[in-house]
Amino acid sequence: MSKYLVIVESPAKAKTIKKYLGNDYKITASMGHIRDLPQSHLGVDIKNDFNPMYIIIAGKSTLIKELKADAEKAEKILLATDPDREGEAISWHLSHILKIDPETDCRITFNEITKNAVVNAVKQPRPIDMNLVDAQQARRILDRIVGYEISPVLWKKIRKGLSAGRVQSVATRIICDREAEIENFIPKEYWSIDTQFKKEDGLIFAARFHGKNGKKFEIKNKDESDEILALLKDSAFIVSNVKKREKKRNPAPPFITSTLQQEASRKLGYSAQKTMMIAQQLYEGVEIGSEGSVGLITYMRTDSVRLSDNAVKEARDYILENFGKEYLPSKPRYFKTKSAAQDAHEAIRPSYAERDPDSLKDWLSADQYKLYKLIWDRFMACQMEPAVFDTISVEIEGTPKTIDSKTVINFRASGSKLVFKGFMALYVEGKDDEEDELSQILPNIEKDESLVLINTEANQHFTEPPARYTEATLVKALEEKGIGRPSTYAPTISTIINRGYVERNKKQLVPTELGRIVNQLMVANFTDIVNVNFTAEMEDKLDKVEEGAIQWKTLLREFYEPFKETVKKAETISKIEMPVEESDEVCDKCGKKMVIKIGRFGKFLACPGFPECKNTKPFLEEAGVKCPKCSGRVIYRKTKRGRKYLGCENYPKCDFMTWDMPSDKTCPKCSSFLTQKSKGNTITYKCSNTECDYLEEQQKEGKRKAASKNKEVEQEAQ
Repeated sequence: MSKYLVIVESPAKAKTIKKYLGNDYKITASMGHIRDLPQSHLGVDIKNDFNPMYIIIAGKSTLIKELKADAEKAEKILLATDPDREGEAISWHLSHILKIDPETDCRITFNEITKNAVVNAVKQPRPIDMNLVDAQQARRILDRIVGYEISPVLWKKIRKGLSAGRVQSVATRIICDREAEIENFIPKEYWSIDTQFKKEDGLIFAARFHGKNGKKFEIKNKDESDEILALLKDSAFIVSNVKKREKKRNPAPPFITSTLQQEASRKLGYSAQKTMMIAQQLYEGVEIGSEGSVGLITYMRTDSVRLSDNAVKEARDYILENFGKEYLPSKPRYFKTKSAAQDAHEAIRPSYAERDPDSLKDWLSADQYKLYKLIWDRFMACQMEPAVFDTISVEIEGTPKTIDSKTVINFRASGSKLVFKGFMALYVEGKDDEEDELSQILPNIEKDESLVLINTEANQHFTEPPARYTEATLVKALEEKGIGRPSTYAPTISTIINRGYVERNKKQLVPTELGRIVNQLMVANFTDIVNVNFTAEMEDKLDKVEEGAIQWKTLLREFYEPFKETVKKAETISKIEMPVEESDEVCDKCGKKMVIKIGRFGKFLACPGFPECKNTKPFLEEAGVKCPKCSGRVIYRKTKRGRKYLGCENYPKCDFMTWDMPSDKTCPKCSSFLTQKSKGNTITYKCSNTECDYLEEQQKEGKRKAASKNKEVEQEAQ
């Protein structure tokens, strides 16, 4: 019989921990929460000071019997759930079910599942932290009240089956506001002038118009552009200034939850939910051959960039041995955590620095390997020397030779050369916005050197609206605005997509018509709930509950009184009629043109003659191309998780499908349509016919000229 019973959340975590503790320990799993608020009703006794009515989660009764039987046999029970609010709450519920005094030393936590961390945790049990539990209870009850009291208003005023959430409603508003910005955006015209100059020794380099008479000047229209071009025809050019300097670029800090989700979205195309699911697997343990289950990363829900001294030492030892002393800074590098961060855990890093990704590749799934490599590379790079560039900035003056003109035309050229890779030998942080800058290797240029203008190219441009949010940029915005916390970003995005308020279009998040209407009602009637500042302040108050500075029921009381009045007012507004969109499909029962409606599971076709005619059909969104297998219509379909793909209308008779989206091009070999896929500045066109091997790559428009021009200039300079 085991002396000690250790309870964790998952079997994978239990398996990893088991090998670090002896035969005196029995490790078992609670399979997540065992108690929660009921689904069938509010489950909060508001009149009795917000007393929660917890019940056993359906299907957990047998598990609880087993836990109780194990608990009766053990001399001591240790609750080892995750080291955050949610984990603390699970331990508290377990203590209630198993009749453990939460004030006794029954709780252990560890940031990484390694032998040292687990053994040390077992030696230092503590009481359950009721401040953490109360912060979780406050959040759960707040969200329950908002959802259960606003949702009936949406049912009455829009349609049945809708729901609202405290954080999700703000996220939906942010996406809707961005869409409104895009729709209301008025483009402004501007022009650029790119040039090529020849030095006296014959070498050529590129420069760009900067301004007039030493001041920056924006060319607003063709007339202004033509005026400058006219001045250039009869001007003498001289290098007015040359600045040369060494520029260092420091590595990014190790990952926190939000930056991991952003980078996995940019570089791997993972959703926030997928990133967290894989990270959980890496944290809890993966089977590594004869070693058994090994926890490979530290806890993945954190807002701290702090690193332990031991982890930093391991990284420095690895860098010295595998990269050389020139890549190792003289002192360890430490990063400052934002003042608003809770700093409860370390940054996300490998549990063992010496376990490089390639050494684990045979044991990890493709997705696990990619995410582990991302985490390992970023952690190791953060302890490496900066990258070093030699940069040069050249200013050029063009002076018209005609006496009547005193205008001086200013140009600028810049270039950089990587002279030492430093951390970039291993890892470079991704970016959300593509840079469109003239990048080149400049020849040796001296001040007062005369130049000859050999080519000019004026280009018309228009300002572009702000980009739609992607999962990466939305997570970044939520973090910057203080909405939600590390554990909430992924479920928030998943929820608004699953509710049909937002949909993914490639990587972009676009509000649906339903999402816009729900958002309009929320903005008009629940101002505080969808107010960014109000939501951020509520997060700060929840943090203060965790710190013990605010009582959790006091927070609920202060919130509920004004909220109750807001709900009462909202119940008096008029019903909102959902706009009806007519389709080309004809009802095969009564001959009327069917309309597109939105139900619980998305769009469907319905007869407008309801209730006399109750005919409905699935809504098929056509892609405008023919199936390469059977010539049927190709339509857009979605997986259960909302990922879009192309399929044939004749499924299951025809099994054609592809994850890539259609293009307007046809295959020159077999005349099937080409799919398109974008990565960086390259678009790959591929034949949709699996029996055809046609493939074509193109650079994105606007980048092609610059890339070609830069290549020519570099060749001339060399």
